[in-house]
Amino acid sequence: MSDVEHGKEKQPKRSGREESRLAIVVVLSVLGTAFALENLDRVKINYIFGTGHPRLIFIIVLCIAIGVGIGWFSSKRRAGRSKGD
Repeated sequence: MSDVEHGKEKQPKRSGREESRLAIVVVLSVLGTAFALENLDRVKINYIFGTGHPRLIFIIVLCIAIGVGIGWFSSKRRAGRSKGD
């Protein structure tokens, strides 16, 4: 008989590494969702020209994105310097 029985294909078994990655993604997704739901309150932000009342989770995500951007930019800049030496 072939690997295909009654319209079902036999799928290869996942490796331990793939299962670990999947478990980590699921756990991080659940934690991220819980974190977002806990930080839905509106907060007062004083800008240079006025104030605003965004949700706290947006401020947290914005700060993380800025940090990642600065880290990425500085690593690219450092890599460029080492090539020029």
